[in-house]
Amino acid sequence: MPKAWVQNRKRDYYYQKAKAENYRSRATYKLSQTAKKYHFIHRSDVVVDLGAAPGGWIQAARKIVGKTGFVLGVDLKPIEPFPQEYVRTIIGDFTEPQTLQQILDFLPRKADAVLSDASPNISGIWEVDNARQIDLAAQALKIALSVMRPSGNFFVKVFEGDMLPGFVKKVKKHFDAVKVVKPKASRAKSSEMYLLAMNLKTDARAGE
Repeated sequence: MPKAWVQNRKRDYYYQKAKAENYRSRATYKLSQTAKKYHFIHRSDVVVDLGAAPGGWIQAARKIVGKTGFVLGVDLKPIEPFPQEYVRTIIGDFTEPQTLQQILDFLPRKADAVLSDASPNISGIWEVDNARQIDLAAQALKIALSVMRPSGNFFVKVFEGDMLPGFVKKVKKHFDAVKVVKPKASRAKSSEMYLLAMNLKTDARAGE
């Protein structure tokens, strides 16, 4: 990694804060800030976190749902286990059909919220990276429509760009309220945004 990037990271406020507060990632604050503002995760909720490694969002979700909730993290990489019985992780590629069945097998009931902070491998070619990010978000939406109860909520990373309005339009078919937000903890220079979709419609169908 470039030395300047490493130095900037070490000076980053949220990076330092995550270290001090024993969070696995500065990304923890992106979820906790947005959840506090929009109340899309509640105590006792069942939450699925796609692309969860190293576990920062799991930590944020776990704090909100408490012992009566359940959090399932999914990632291609192993995630360091959590001691809490109501937190589980599985190794899997959520873009592959077989992973959906793994998720369903682990859940105690239909999910109240599905989250994804997954990012593609960045190529540096903007059009390619934007397309890959939207594709990942679309794959996360497929999972959400398959595992979520009616009136559930969906929170997913997207990139600003030409493909975003089309994806927003697609998500609006399935949810009552959809907005694009940028948490305070997201780096200002980053094109990273998050799409928040609330209240899954009763007639929403998986695979559309």
